[in-house]
Amino acid sequence: MKLRDLAHSRTGDKGDTSNISVIAYDPQDYEHLREHVTVERVRAHFGDIVQGDVTRYELPNIGALNFVLKGTLRGGVTRSLALDAHGKALSSALLDMEMPER
Repeated sequence: MKLRDLAHSRTGDKGDTSNISVIAYDPQDYEHLREHVTVERVRAHFGDIVQGDVTRYELPNIGALNFVLKGTLRGGVTRSLALDAHGKALSSALLDMEMPER
């Protein structure tokens, strides 16, 4: 099972920081996401792409987790040679994370 089977995502960016939200389709899946989509797993999933801190914010009222990934966008939109300098592809990559069955 992929994370995308349980959640969708929205992204934002500021400078070299990517902001990725993971939002459960079904509010009943929020605890499963909270248990398995951890800072450690997100950092491991992205490997060397993330150079700075990863912070997770929990938003139980809307069934969402928000991850702030510093040092991710190779200098930001105006300085990066990356194809997706805004980091929207990172949300799709995160939704490819393997999840244990519920």
